[in-house]
Amino acid sequence: MNKEELKKIWQSEENIAHIKGWDFSHIEGRFKSYEDELTWDYEAIVKSYLKPDSRILDIDTGGGEVLLSFGHPYHLTTATEGYPPNVKLCQETLGAEGIRVIGLTDYANTPFEDNEFDIIINRHGSYDAYELYRILKPGGVFITQQVGEDNDRELVEYLLPDCETPFPGMNLTTQRKIFQQAGFTILESGEEYKPIEFYDVGALVWFARIIQWEFKGFSVDGCFDRLLEAERQIQQAGVIKGNVHRYLIVARK
Repeated sequence: MNKEELKKIWQSEENIAHIKGWDFSHIEGRFKSYEDELTWDYEAIVKSYLKPDSRILDIDTGGGEVLLSFGHPYHLTTATEGYPPNVKLCQETLGAEGIRVIGLTDYANTPFEDNEFDIIINRHGSYDAYELYRILKPGGVFITQQVGEDNDRELVEYLLPDCETPFPGMNLTTQRKIFQQAGFTILESGEEYKPIEFYDVGALVWFARIIQWEFKGFSVDGCFDRLLEAERQIQQAGVIKGNVHRYLIVARK
């Protein structure tokens, strides 16, 4: 396949890149993330702290799939989301079940009362430790699995060598200190790196367009020479690799 043919294929992936909820089925079988091999189990940890009468808040719920998996009483459940298409999706799906759904992008000024929630959960979303402390009940718990600052960096730097780290300070050492300064006691924590692999460049193009906050300024035209190099690498080795960066914090007020 010549360069122009490859470019058309990659531009097609670029043009159709969109996501509903957190659905990566478009590139299923064309990439693999080993995130499911983390030594902790976020969902199991959440369930271990949930009680039948807990008032729970899920910040940045995405499409609400993980939240619904807990089967917690809907009238005790609140979800926030900042991405407009997902807000609409959650209002239609979670809202229909009786879950309170709120669009939220200002995490330092949430529309909740002091001491309102028993448990606040957050998987790969934003947060403000001081605001979390305000809206948790005394003894309440915040549970988060986060995407760390080094997430996908090898891949980002491969395609965009001068791209800055988008979220400096998003690592376990820094965040533990922030939570302790806010008044929390750390109950559990962990930090790990796991591989992520791509088996064709088109899948990587689609992924880079979806994860725009990491691959800032990415386009097929602008990164074409780097994409050709990635194609050569995949032709030779069958894969191009990076790492996902995750950390876990369970903190009690």
